[in-house]
Amino acid sequence: MNKITLLLTFNILVLLSCKSKETFKPRNISKVEVETLVKDSLLNVRALEVVKGNVLFGTSKGEIYVYTPSENSINLITFEWMEMDSINPPNYRAIAYVENKVFGLAIESPALLYMNGKLVYKENHPKVFYDSMDFWNDQEGIAIGDPTDACMSIIITRDGGETWNKLPCGSLPKAKEGEAAFAASDTNITIVDDHTWVATGGKASRVLYSPNKGKTWEVFDTPIIQGKETTGMYSIDFYDELNGFAIGGDYTKPNDNVANKIKTVDGGKTWELVAQNEEPSYRSCVQYIPNREGKELIAIGFKGIDYSNDSGNSWKHLNDEGFYTIRFLNDSIAYAAGSGRLARLTFRE
Repeated sequence: MNKITLLLTFNILVLLSCKSKETFKPRNISKVEVETLVKDSLLNVRALEVVKGNVLFGTSKGEIYVYTPSENSINLITFEWMEMDSINPPNYRAIAYVENKVFGLAIESPALLYMNGKLVYKENHPKVFYDSMDFWNDQEGIAIGDPTDACMSIIITRDGGETWNKLPCGSLPKAKEGEAAFAASDTNITIVDDHTWVATGGKASRVLYSPNKGKTWEVFDTPIIQGKETTGMYSIDFYDELNGFAIGGDYTKPNDNVANKIKTVDGGKTWELVAQNEEPSYRSCVQYIPNREGKELIAIGFKGIDYSNDSGNSWKHLNDEGFYTIRFLNDSIAYAAGSGRLARLTFRE
C-alpha cells in the first residue's frame, strides 16, 4: 500500500469517526403511553428488575412475581425451599436475579435475604434496615442498609449468594449523625464494571464509592438537600465510569424542587446542582435511558414522570401518573411499579 492510499484510508476513517459522533442527536420525547399490567390495591412494589425481557417484582407481602410479555402472563414464583414466615412475610424492597437465582431482601429487623426461597442471611438489630441490592457478576453481589454501628451496613457475597458477610466499620467511611438510606426504589446502588456507588440520605447525604467491587471505600460529599431524616438522595444511576446522576428531595414536601437534583462528570468525586428551583420536584427513582450516550434520563415518583435529553440539566414533565421505581427494557420501553400496580411505559417523540 503506497503513501497516497494510506493517507486516503486514514482520512476516510477520520471522517467516518467524526460523522458517527456528529450523527447522534438526543431525541425529544414528548409523551409516554402507560399500559397497566397488574392492578391490585394490596400490592406495594418498590423492587423491580427486567431480566432477559421478563419482569420480576417483589411485593410488601413477601411475594415475587414474573411477568412474561410474550405470553402476557403474570405468575407467582415458587421455590423448593420456602422458609419464610407466612404470618409475618418479608417486606421486599430489593430483588436481584443472577444465573437462575432469585434474591429477595426484606427491610427491618430481622433483616432477611432469600435466595430461591432459602434464607441465606439474617441479621437481628433494633436499627437494622436494608435498602438496596445489586450484583457485579454471577458470583459477587452487594446489599446496603442503614447504620447499626458507626458506618453504613454493607453485606457482600463472593460465592454466588450462598453466604453473605457484613463489612466491618473499620473498612468503611464513618457515617455522619443521622445518615442512612431510603428503601424507595432499590436504586441506592449503581454499578459500572468493578465500580460501585452508594447513595446515602437523611441528615447527611453522601456518595460512598468503591473502585474494586467493595474491597476498599471512600466517600464524597454532595450539595443535595439534606439535614432532615426525610431529605437527601433517594436514587442514583451512572451511565459510565464518569457520568452519574442522583435525585431525591423530601417526600414529605413533594412539590419542593430546591437542591434535589445533582450530577457528576468525574466519577462521583464532585457533584453539582442542576435544574435548581425547576421541575421535577421530589422523585424516588432516576435511570439513564440505555444506549443514549448518557444524554437521556427518566425520573419517576408518586408525583409523575419526567424526561431530560441534556444529561439532566433541564427536564420536561411527561405525565402525572405516579410510580415508585422504573427499569428499562430498551431505549423506548420500560416497566414501572408502585402502589397497587405494574405498568409498561412506552416513550415516544
